[in-house]
Amino acid sequence: MNARNRELVALVPAALLLTAGFAAIFFSRDDLVGGLSGTNQVSDVSVTYGAIFLGLCVAAHLVLRFTLPHADPYLFPLVALLACFGLVEIYRIDDGLARQQAQWFVIGLIAFAATIIVLRDYRKLERYRYTIAAAGIFLLILPRAFAPTNGAYLSIHAGSLSIQPAEFSKIAIVVFLASYLRDTRQVLLLGARRVLGVTIPPLKHFGPLLVVWGSAMVLLFLIQDIGSSLMFYGGFLALLYVATNRLSFPVIGLGLFSAGAWALYQVRPTIQDRVAAWRDPFDPEQYAKAVGGSYQLAQSLYAQADGGLFGVGFGQSVLKLPAKDCASTVNCSLLPAPHTDFIYAVITNELGLVGACGLLCVYLLVVQRGFKIAMLARDGFSKLLAVGLTSVFALQVFVIVGGVTKLIPLTGVTLPFVSYGGSSIVANFMLLALLLLVSERARREA
Repeated sequence: MNARNRELVALVPAALLLTAGFAAIFFSRDDLVGGLSGTNQVSDVSVTYGAIFLGLCVAAHLVLRFTLPHADPYLFPLVALLACFGLVEIYRIDDGLARQQAQWFVIGLIAFAATIIVLRDYRKLERYRYTIAAAGIFLLILPRAFAPTNGAYLSIHAGSLSIQPAEFSKIAIVVFLASYLRDTRQVLLLGARRVLGVTIPPLKHFGPLLVVWGSAMVLLFLIQDIGSSLMFYGGFLALLYVATNRLSFPVIGLGLFSAGAWALYQVRPTIQDRVAAWRDPFDPEQYAKAVGGSYQLAQSLYAQADGGLFGVGFGQSVLKLPAKDCASTVNCSLLPAPHTDFIYAVITNELGLVGACGLLCVYLLVVQRGFKIAMLARDGFSKLLAVGLTSVFALQVFVIVGGVTKLIPLTGVTLPFVSYGGSSIVANFMLLALLLLVSERARREA
């Protein structure tokens, strides 16, 4: 069986999972008509949704079949599995948001196909690396002109539409860094010297690291979000390590980031609130704060603990207080933002540790396929591009899951392909398209 046929067969389980998920939701709702008519309703609607989802995925598969016949056959089915999981979970939380997410899923597939068709020779992006870098930095700073969300500047607003430019700028910055490090890696290596057993790059060529470090600190200062800064800077350090094969370079870079983050912590109250909420989310003073408090994180930890090993059951998580209790309290949500920042907590509550680990295993498989593409790539730019894209994807998952589980301070990034968000799903489909373009070239040459 060739690669594209394996990909087509692998799409079927994702569609079946979506069908089963919607059937479970309909069965769990109290207003479902019982008896045979209710069973028919579950069967008809859930099967229809599954068929539509499979049809959309098959359409994207046909684009891959005719344009990238040698590309990795497992990446797209894994992403389809994540997307179907997100659609079902968001529908369980809010029907209207799920319909919007389905529309963004279609737009994401269109962007996915367009990226593949337009960038068949993705290496021409190297010619415009400085323009791409400038566009990426502009997108990062743009939200500073709009009102903050929970103290962080992450979104731009146009009427009812909200866009997170950081989702697109991460791709632009990775493209620039991959191109730049491909040209300068030898310079960094040839001028490096050992001091006390540590390899240090020459000071005159240490500039790029300092510039990127400064950019991360400016970004942290302007948008006041540790997670986004860590995601971009972590991607750079991963690229730097792969380009130079010197562990000391990213270690020095991580030390610089830590020092800069500590310095900004002293002067930015928003960052101080995030760290204080992370250190003790059950502190009564932090818990009662309306903005920058720990209510969200504490409720997330309660929800995950309540899920136990196997969860309370799909669709059984209690997300809001009963109507009679809302009159006596300001916040009716037991778990605020369950469709975006805290969707992982809802999943853990309903499916338990087993379900949450299953979801993380799918992400690990995506990351594994991305790094395998990097290993197969023959030229430096392709290798670094695949490493950078995979690294920022993995770091985004780490940042949001780490924040929700109290491993690191809470951030406002989304869980790729699962959380609600049009910017996220479109940008990550473009990221997937670039990975498959690199894979096509690498596997065809092999």
